[in-house]
Amino acid sequence: MTKHAVIFDIDGTLLDSSDHDDRIYRQAVSHILGKVNLRPSLIDYHPVTDTGILLQILDDNGLPKTPDLISAVRREFCARMEAFVHAEGPFRELPGAKSVIARLRRSESHCLAIATGGWRRSALVKLITAGFDIDAVPLATSDDAIERTAIMQHALASIGEDVASITYFGDGPWDQKACEQLGWRFRAVGPGLAGISSYDDEFTIKSAVNQPASPGSEKQTGPREGQKYVE
Repeated sequence: MTKHAVIFDIDGTLLDSSDHDDRIYRQAVSHILGKVNLRPSLIDYHPVTDTGILLQILDDNGLPKTPDLISAVRREFCARMEAFVHAEGPFRELPGAKSVIARLRRSESHCLAIATGGWRRSALVKLITAGFDIDAVPLATSDDAIERTAIMQHALASIGEDVASITYFGDGPWDQKACEQLGWRFRAVGPGLAGISSYDDEFTIKSAVNQPASPGSEKQTGPREGQKYVE
């Protein structure tokens, strides 16, 4: 059977967590490194991954890029993320996010994975406390690679099957650029890239029929590549 890979980012894509993640990251960096110069926005860093950003912060401030220092910041960030979720409750899923994951897990024609620029421990905390069923779902993180494209490729390799197409759901311009570099189909999520605001119609009978292949295109009579319905 022909299978299609569907891979998701986390922050801003499955969960409404980007703003808190950014704030907690900056707090952890400042706690471990002291008063350091930080660039105004995440988009000012490349690559936009937890390890990649940290390496650039260390470089910007003339600090050594030692494994011990990187591990210390990672531990502090993950501990702060766990404390935040314990105190404030789980992050909100984007509408329909848990349902689309469940649909894809049941699908015989799709392979599912998650690829995030965040660190693994924080990713698991966010997803599990929010109620996502990710048991046995491949998860690639900034612990696996520094560059986002490498993280995404690691997720695909972890699926362990040949696929006819690859679709990546993401919310940031770095996600879109990574898909362009890899030749993957990109599905924008959220207002930043004028993407979808809900997963309710993704990978359903409704989405598979009479849906345009791309914005502004004519409607087609069959499903888009990789968008076969699973219900």
